[in-house]
This record gives sequence, C-alpha cells and structure tokens, in this order.
Amino acid sequence: MTGDEDYVYDEATGEWRPASEVAAEGAVLVVDAEGNALADGDSVTLIKDLKVKGTSTTLKRGTVIRSIRLTEDPELVDCRHDAIKGLVLRTEFIRKR
Repeated sequence: MTGDEDYVYDEATGEWRPASEVAAEGAVLVVDAEGNALADGDSVTLIKDLKVKGTSTTLKRGTVIRSIRLTEDPELVDCRHDAIKGLVLRTEFIRKR
C-alpha cells in the first residue's frame, strides 16, 4: 500500500483494495429514454403525459424537471415538482435537457 490513494477493506475477499476501484464496481449507469447518461443535478423533460398516482394531477409532455437525484434503482430518479412533493419518475419517460 503505497502512494496517496485511500484503501478500503473488502470483506468478501479479505483484501485491502483501492477506494477508486471499489467505487467503480458499485457505480451504476443510469440512462434516459434516448440512452443519454444521467447524473445528480441534471434537468430532464417529460416525453409523455403522466398521471400522478394518489393525486388528480397530470404532468404534461414537455414539463421540465430540474435537479434530479439518482436512486439505487437505475430505472428510477427522485425529483421535485412545484405541485408534487416526493416525485419519483421512471427513466423511460424522461429525456435529458
């Protein structure tokens, strides 16, 4: 273990591994409906009218959602909208702006 890199103990293998190597394994690529990679803080546009469960609200096609947050599930993104708190959208219905 030399250099300035941080190391993490991997319990599965019983070895010390570089933190960057462990983080790269856990990274999941999240893509929108067109295959563009998404990241935390991106703005997205809806590509379809969506009825929101539990409300009488419908989000119209073309609505811009700002500052998304990725979840552990690569098919879901957490976001906020003025009318709806705690909104979770499927990646198949959004396009990166």
